[in-house]
This record gives sequence, structure tokens and C-alpha cells, in this order.
Amino acid sequence: MVKHRRFSDKPKEDSTKNEEKIELQEQEVSSEKTSFDLKSILLSGTKYAYIIGAVALLSGIFTPLTLGVEIEAVIFGMLSIFLGLAGGIVIFLGIKYQKFTIMMVCGGLGMMFASLILIYESTNHSLIN
Repeated sequence: MVKHRRFSDKPKEDSTKNEEKIELQEQEVSSEKTSFDLKSILLSGTKYAYIIGAVALLSGIFTPLTLGVEIEAVIFGMLSIFLGLAGGIVIFLGIKYQKFTIMMVCGGLGMMFASLILIYESTNHSLIN
């Protein structure tokens, strides 16, 4: 007796080739996502420039003009607030990219805590005493 083969019994070479093609396409797409073009760099740079500008205005950049405070005290205050801002950005990037997450979050929290201590020290209300 001769055994007849059905169409479904044949090995499908196309399915293995299709799977390889899909894997190659996924690798190409993931490599495209990681590459940075000029537009994405400008957009991210603009985003951080807006954040820095808003923090500078909120931290009292016009205080010496309106109240007659010494410029050194204002610069020290702005630098301490920028330290806290940098800590927030480090936390955001650590969570977003999920690379060295624990180290980046701890570093960001440390920077924010150092900023808080500097702010209290500049107002003569010591937290460390």
C-alpha cells in the first residue's frame, strides 16, 4: 500500500524564511529607534532649555533688580535650584531608559536632597544642626 501525502504534511520552508525575515525587520526597526537624527536632538534640547528657563525665572532671577539683594546670593540660590533640577532630570532619565535605574534614581534623590540642604543653609536655617 502506498501512503499518500497530504498538503499539510509537507514541511513549510516558507514559514521559516518568513520568521527570519520578521526577525531581521524587527532588528532594523529597533536600530532605527536608537539612532538620533538632528530633529530629535533639537527637540530634546529645546525641551530641556524650556525647563531650565522656567526654573531660572521661578528661582528669582529678577530679585536683585526689584529688591536690591546681592547678586552673589541670587546666583548661589539659582545654582542650588539647578542642582535639584538636575536631580529630577537624572531620575526621569533613569526611569525612562531603564538603564542603571537604581543608581540613577538614588543619585537624583541625593542631588535633590543636597539642593534642599543648600537652600536651607542659604536662608540661615540649618537642617544639619
